[in-house]
Amino acid sequence: MSERTYPKIELHVHLEGAVRPATLFELAHRNGAALPVDTLHELERFYDFRDFDHFIDVWTLTTNVITTADDFRQVVVDYAREGAGFGVVYLEGIFSPGQYYARGIESRALFEGYTDGIQDAYEQTGVIVRLTPDIDRESEPELSRPIVEDSIRFRDRGIVGVGLGGRERAAPTSDFAELFARARDGGLASVPHAGEDVGAPSVREAVDLLGADRIRHGFRAIEDLDLIAELRDRSIVLDVCPTSNLRTRVVPRLDAHPLPTLLAQGLQVTINTDDPAMFGTDLGTEHAFARSVGADPRRLFDAGVAGQVAGPEMSAHLRAVGVSHWGEPGGALS
Repeated sequence: MSERTYPKIELHVHLEGAVRPATLFELAHRNGAALPVDTLHELERFYDFRDFDHFIDVWTLTTNVITTADDFRQVVVDYAREGAGFGVVYLEGIFSPGQYYARGIESRALFEGYTDGIQDAYEQTGVIVRLTPDIDRESEPELSRPIVEDSIRFRDRGIVGVGLGGRERAAPTSDFAELFARARDGGLASVPHAGEDVGAPSVREAVDLLGADRIRHGFRAIEDLDLIAELRDRSIVLDVCPTSNLRTRVVPRLDAHPLPTLLAQGLQVTINTDDPAMFGTDLGTEHAFARSVGADPRRLFDAGVAGQVAGPEMSAHLRAVGVSHWGEPGGALS
């Protein structure tokens, strides 16, 4: 079975981190933005990941180049097109409004650009996209309140949740509890990052304090058997990003990745790229690794159905996609 031949759901991809060098080069010239290099080849070399500080350099460069509503729209469409090549039928993309607000980009242009991309992506690729903006843990919570309010305002245009990103050690999870309560009251899901560079307690806090509907990363939950049991019993899905974990050095080697343990413990996990352009990966590569350690594609797809936060109608649609490809659970189709 090829990684391109079965349907996939991706729930954890930062759209700014999915901008490939050729696109960034094009956008920089279109917007008159300065680059630290003169040629596409040099930019491709600049993307070669060295360490986390270098990741921040590339991230900052990318976000300084994409500035207009049309840029934001294009970022969504381009990644949907890439995902479609790997069989993606549904994805939830992340973007980080705070950095754009800080640069004076108007929230309406930002949100309209990204949400216009949802419709264009579907028309051009057939991929259904929904969006889950991130709050930055490294910013003061009050500075992130506009992100929550704008996300609620654009809920009917495809914003389905709010996340919490940034270094997990930067601020206590409790600082953001009120913002997430407001997001949930406004009809948005809670999809925070947790349990990546900080251990199982950060996953526990995301569940207890932020009402997490799904955990981005979360693999450090394996350090707490009681937490594993709770995640399993409550069907809280973990978004696993193997290459990202390797490149950020939170796992030492891919053959030491805890994905097999998560699966053996009966947890529901999805497989994702996180920042594919910056980490030199794609969804086919991630699924190839997952299958190599025993992950079943149908089980991964079903976890995506359970973990998506666009609502019951989307669940029904995606379940039908799964049945169309594999048959009813326990059936013979493959």
